Amino acid sequence: MFNRGTAGIQVRAKPAKAGAPGAVSGCAWHRAGWLLRLSRPGAPISVFLMNVFVTGGAGYIGSICTEELLDAGCQVTVYDDLSEGHRSAVDARARFIFGRPEERYHLRDAVKEARPEAIVHFAANALVGESMANPGKYFHNNVANGHKLLEAAMAAGVRKFVFSSTCATYGPPDQVPMTEELPQRPMNPYGESKLMFERMLHWYHELRGLEFVAFRYFNAAGATAEFGEHHRLETHLIPNVLKVPLGQKPHCEIFGTDYPTPDGTCIRDYIHIVDLAQAHILALEPGKQGFYNLGNGDGYSVRQVIRTCEEVTGQAIPAVEKPRRPGDPPKLVASAQKAIRDLGWKPKFPKLEDIVASAWAWHKQHPNGYPD
Repeated sequence: MFNRGTAGIQVRAKPAKAGAPGAVSGCAWHRAGWLLRLSRPGAPISVFLMNVFVTGGAGYIGSICTEELLDAGCQVTVYDDLSEGHRSAVDARARFIFGRPEERYHLRDAVKEARPEAIVHFAANALVGESMANPGKYFHNNVANGHKLLEAAMAAGVRKFVFSSTCATYGPPDQVPMTEELPQRPMNPYGESKLMFERMLHWYHELRGLEFVAFRYFNAAGATAEFGEHHRLETHLIPNVLKVPLGQKPHCEIFGTDYPTPDGTCIRDYIHIVDLAQAHILALEPGKQGFYNLGNGDGYSVRQVIRTCEEVTGQAIPAVEKPRRPGDPPKLVASAQKAIRDLGWKPKFPKLEDIVASAWAWHKQHPNGYPD
């Protein structure tokens, strides 16, 4: 589940690992605090040093965002109940709190003690099929526990909140690429629970002044050198395909080959996990506010993903064709122009080959994922 600098005192961030995305190249004085310039490919970005409270920081996306925040010089507290995440996925530089949100005041007291300037909220249940079978679990954890977090933020005087939402809030799109102005008609309790929390954020902004950014993700993929994707129940395409060259599965599966797409298989928008994390860092800047899609704006079919995995691994990957799964749209591709325009964000690793290569490198080093 879910070092602040003092004016006049020089603050230095802990250097990132050599060659790592997000390596810190220097500091500059700006307004009332220190800013970091990150040496990613392309134009550098600047972020305030902040004390950040990360829920779900032991999960796939949360762990890598935590790593990137730390590399950017932020102080990070991770709050996670480890029901889906892994303790060994939490960067050793972060402070870890074992989450017990069901205990009265536990989450409130954790936020109060951490004294964060911002909260980045990843913690959630996120399996569409499970949400159809057990909707109460999703409304309780994603909405009711989310409300506890909002109240804890208000009690602690937190002024910035960054939320991990999903493109599942849209449902079947009226157009592709998908913009933020499309109607939101979720088709499952998972998407509905995320949309409900988005509405809560809107009203906490309107009535209580909470500044927020909510990111509607498309398909996060890839890894850093240290952290990667390990779900106890793996439903994502790339890690499941890579299980074949790892020798853990005899073949991968294609669900549906008769979609109205060039090769008959579903098309999805894949975004490198480091690009996703970079957007969260940009969202922490004061004045950033609103709802944003995060994706590359290009789609790849299931067959293209399998072929790319074969090219990266150098191994043949047999595929078994199966019937369509109910509710799978033919094509989901993001328009991220709003994030590019408002946040100054731009994917630095848009090529599917780079995304798969980073995932493959991590899985080769961690064939069984995390030890816990």
